[in-house]
Amino acid sequence: MDPRARQLHDDAILIDAVCPLLSDPALIADYQKGGVTAAAPTVGIMDPAPVALRNIGMWHRLIRERDDLVLVRSAADVRAAKAAGKTGVILHFQGTGPIEDCLEFVDAFKALGVGVMQLAYNIKNRIGDGCEERTDAGLSRFGLQVIERMNAARMIVDCSHTGYRTSMDAIEHSSRPVIISHANPRAVHDSPRNIPDDLARAIAATGGTVGVVGFPGFVSGEARPTMDAFIDHIAHWVALLGVDHVTLGIDYYLGQSPYVDDATARRMYEARLADNSWSPKAYPPPPHVYPAGIETPAGMPALTEALLARGFAEAEIRKIYGENLLRVYETVWGA
Repeated sequence: MDPRARQLHDDAILIDAVCPLLSDPALIADYQKGGVTAAAPTVGIMDPAPVALRNIGMWHRLIRERDDLVLVRSAADVRAAKAAGKTGVILHFQGTGPIEDCLEFVDAFKALGVGVMQLAYNIKNRIGDGCEERTDAGLSRFGLQVIERMNAARMIVDCSHTGYRTSMDAIEHSSRPVIISHANPRAVHDSPRNIPDDLARAIAATGGTVGVVGFPGFVSGEARPTMDAFIDHIAHWVALLGVDHVTLGIDYYLGQSPYVDDATARRMYEARLADNSWSPKAYPPPPHVYPAGIETPAGMPALTEALLARGFAEAEIRKIYGENLLRVYETVWGA
């Protein structure tokens, strides 16, 4: 690896803002091999509260038992993890299923360390519509109350997987920055899970950020996307929004290659089609191979080298990797 890239990668704070792969916490070792400072395991999607609580409890126990992990509740916790050579754990909901129909659960889960909650996961819920729903309604009355409660509790509003109108309503009604932890520009690759430029601009106007995703179906029409195709999405967001509003949410997950064989991947895929959480239009069939060089989190140094080769400045890469999210964390969670 180029010495300049190696030094930058080792020095930078690197946050992957969405990590469903960590449904198997043993795989945090791959994030550590890749030099990731903080990773955000998905601890709830459409699950009810008891399921989310079991997942959160597992992470609290793991963090207590291991001296290489830190529960992230503030921006300072990320910086402290970096300084100590540890890995920060950011608890993240990909959907509001765990709060059920109870606003008090927002405060309860925030107290347990859930710092970020996505409003929907592709389909309709009590809050509003997902991005693959047949309708495009906005926030429900309960959804408006959830946004207010998240703002009060200092939980970050995430509009990934969320319908356009619901996202725009959330942006309008939130008094704090709103993020999209993981979505690529539709202008670069036209997937239902990618977002239009005007939605990204609206997110940036709140002081929020948009994270670039590595899931192959969101990167290109190729089954095995290139690194350049992945960086094309970063370059588009930087040109459109400015470098201060671009982050990473690579979205490695348990059904991808090389973590499961093709037959297992196919069974997992068909289950998601059957429950309507995925559609073939947005999610092509497996195997799902992430961009060349970063097929797993262990490959993240290759991204640093490729970004430098594409002409990104070191200061820009540091912002994309971690400094932009740290700004949002400071604003919403506190320093």
